Amino acid sequence: MIVEYADRVWHGESDDSIVDTGLEGKGVHPIAEGLGWWPGFGNVIAFETGGELVLFDTSSPFSAARLHEDVRRWSKAPLTTAIYSHGHIDHVFGTGPFEESGPRATVYAHKAVADRFERYLLTNGYNAVINQRQFQSPGLRWPTAYRHPDVTYGDALTVRRGGLTFDLRHAKGETDDATIGYVREHRLLLPGDLFIWVTPNCGNPQKVQRYPREWVHALRLMAALDAEIMLPSHGAPIFGGDRIRQALLETAEWLESLVTQTLELLNAGARLDEIVHSVSPPEHLAGRPYLRARYDEPEFVVRNLWRLYGGWYDGNPAHLKPAPEAELAKAVAELAGGPAALADAAMKALSEGDERLAGHFAEMAALAAPDDAGVHRVRAEVFSTRAANELSLMAKGIFNWAAAESERRS
Repeated sequence: MIVEYADRVWHGESDDSIVDTGLEGKGVHPIAEGLGWWPGFGNVIAFETGGELVLFDTSSPFSAARLHEDVRRWSKAPLTTAIYSHGHIDHVFGTGPFEESGPRATVYAHKAVADRFERYLLTNGYNAVINQRQFQSPGLRWPTAYRHPDVTYGDALTVRRGGLTFDLRHAKGETDDATIGYVREHRLLLPGDLFIWVTPNCGNPQKVQRYPREWVHALRLMAALDAEIMLPSHGAPIFGGDRIRQALLETAEWLESLVTQTLELLNAGARLDEIVHSVSPPEHLAGRPYLRARYDEPEFVVRNLWRLYGGWYDGNPAHLKPAPEAELAKAVAELAGGPAALADAAMKALSEGDERLAGHFAEMAALAAPDDAGVHRVRAEVFSTRAANELSLMAKGIFNWAAAESERRS
């Protein structure tokens, strides 16, 4: 069943990615003898070997109980080992129920995971807000306690449990603490979030630095392994060495193109605005099911590259020490004939299909007249329309959040 399902996803006939968790809630699916795949928002790969249970990734605080129930239906072996692919909360919160009813597991991870947990404590409120906005989940609360790894490593580590060998290697990509796993006995590649069945999450506008160039290197490193099965931490399995290599190498090509174009323009002295509106991904890869911009977007990756290599100054001298946004908006509104005139201009731009310009006018109108219900009705319409017409979850989340803000004030 799973092989056929994976084939449908490969051909674009079914969706299963970080955006669409196709088989979530269906329990543990057998992949091979002693190898199970638990799909969710944060997949978990389970191994039963030598009377022990090993988990690669452990799911989120929101699904830890269900993971435990499902895995226990698949295996009664005690959890002795867990490996974090990285420190995001949808991968590191599932050991608790196992440890409450059994021995304490040994958790392996890259050494930077501990630094991530410390940063999460320092920015707890911010992480709550941005994830509420990104996932349209107003009640979300960010965790304040974390299951730290027991064993950490720097570049590489080999872990042997039962009859299996887990070769772990550090990589940078979406995070600086990523672990690539390879289980040689199964010829199994565990890429974590380095492959998520959509374009790489390498420019998230609300999150910390991503590493596009290093991500390209990691994708090519994984493609060089002798894998016949790939089980990502988001999205469907891929079976067959040729398909695995194609998916990884084409994702590397897609991302490297953005890196190369951005650096060429940056080195030529271009402003960020010019680069954002000039760089585009390779057209010949546009139809690949695993390269749809449904989570992140190319222009967000460009901005992330600018931040990584160029700092925060965008090349516009007016932005170096700008006036407060509300003061600028009021001045522009006065020139335009008032906030209502800006709101009218926003609706005109929207009707003409220029949603980006409409967004500028609507936001300026609301900044100039923050208590004007009519202006907020326009702002809500502009950003709800923008959200409806966007493909990526990142853009949808931010635009829907803005629309909801104004709906409450209109």
